[in-house]
Amino acid sequence: MPSRSLLLITTMTLLFAGCFNPRGAFYAHVGQAATYWSTESKPTTITIVDTSTGEPFFTVEIPVGKQLVLDFKEGAGDDDVRTPDLMRYEVFEVGTTIGILRNAITVPGRFSRRIDVSYRPAPEYAETPSDDPDRVDREKPDWWSPTGGPRPTDSAITINDG
Repeated sequence: MPSRSLLLITTMTLLFAGCFNPRGAFYAHVGQAATYWSTESKPTTITIVDTSTGEPFFTVEIPVGKQLVLDFKEGAGDDDVRTPDLMRYEVFEVGTTIGILRNAITVPGRFSRRIDVSYRPAPEYAETPSDDPDRVDREKPDWWSPTGGPRPTDSAITINDG
């Protein structure tokens, strides 16, 4: 029986290896993925600075209603001196708890980078989808205008039945 348990744990670990969870996922640990939210009252911008040069190398103005997830993997970079680590990142809808981080760049080591969090002037509103039925700025049907027009038949409501 212990071999089945070990197989199950190994399978679960492999399945969740490319995912994140801001609450710790399979096991919580220091250095796990960091999540930054952007709201209407606090529109957030994340800038990562190379402290050895003082230059920013990554900036994201997180759209309102979205969250940015950053995950650093030590030793996975392409240069042992300048960029020894790999940063994976993705922008998700706020509240997303599990997802795949599809973007990646090589970054300076953990003692040579700084994450700056800044806030843009508020309020800033989220972009409304163009197919939202409650939008007030889309083109109105003819029956909505003062000149009138045929109303759709499916919206007819009978107030009194008798």
